Amino acid sequence: STAVKVACEHIDNELQQFLTLFSCITKGSYSQEFYSVSSMMARRKFSRVVQLLASVSLLFLVEVPLADSLSVSIGRRDMLRAIGSATAVSTASLTPSFAFAAAPSIATKFNKETLTIPAPSAATELNGADNLYFPSFLAGEWQVTQTLIDTATPLGLRFVGGPNGVEQIAKETMAEARKNIGKPVSLRLRYIPTKWGIAEDRLFNTKERLDAFAGKPVVANVEYANVGGSNRPSVLAMGGTEQDPLQTTVTRFKGPAAQKTFVVSHGAETLSDMEWSGYELDRSIFALTNQNTAPPLTTDSELIWYFEQKDKDHVQGKLRIAGYLNPQSDTLYFEARNRAVSLQDYTLDMKRIS
Repeated sequence: STAVKVACEHIDNELQQFLTLFSCITKGSYSQEFYSVSSMMARRKFSRVVQLLASVSLLFLVEVPLADSLSVSIGRRDMLRAIGSATAVSTASLTPSFAFAAAPSIATKFNKETLTIPAPSAATELNGADNLYFPSFLAGEWQVTQTLIDTATPLGLRFVGGPNGVEQIAKETMAEARKNIGKPVSLRLRYIPTKWGIAEDRLFNTKERLDAFAGKPVVANVEYANVGGSNRPSVLAMGGTEQDPLQTTVTRFKGPAAQKTFVVSHGAETLSDMEWSGYELDRSIFALTNQNTAPPLTTDSELIWYFEQKDKDHVQGKLRIAGYLNPQSDTLYFEARNRAVSLQDYTLDMKRIS
């Protein structure tokens, strides 16, 4: 029939686009054509056949470098979104006889001894202005007391012994961390209203956190960097402003070092009018900026928040930071099997400044 013919032509066109992408990857040709097609795949709803082909090929047949240096700002995010989107949609649509259970509450992550690294976030209608958006009651600037109450190594000490899993380094690291249990750290945090919701002021908050936990000023400056899923031109085109926070930051330290931090995955849930929980998986690339030839260090950390509004000027909450190994930096990565190797639990007490 005409409908079948049109559908076949549509799938054929999509297959040609997919084959173009696959050809670029197999040849190692990460050209403008590659980025254009991969970005399009992340944004469009492709037919189920092509989605399955894309997810299988990208997940099992190719390995795309995530970042070659601190200057990488495009491509990586689109590829992650393409993989996540294709895998999620094609798997669900091709198995109609199974009923999938609802995703567990984000808040339950605080009670689990074993956490698994979240999958990359799929593309949404906010692609270009994507971010983790917090509850409305967090808008403003806060005086925060953050207190470590527990730290753990779920898979054993050797998994936190640096890139080579040295147990002596792990023992010293954990001993130092435990000295900080019960010691409050004071800092300020700021959350900004945007067209899409309340976003964390990453420029202000990144500097505040790093300086506060270092016990002295260590940050020279923090800047936003444009990436496919979150960039200034897209934010402005969608009605946002120059002040709206972006996802990716570049931090330059007072010493010869810099760090670029990407958001790989995020999610949120409203538990009640006064309670909210959310998470964010960050990938940070730390590199020396002098003549030292040491390779960059890549780390993956999941930040899990719970906030409860006590009154309009007082919020209490919890923060769990889960550390994961990275294939680019850690020899024990495959043995960890995507499970968290470290857990730090904090309480948060927030009093409004403005």
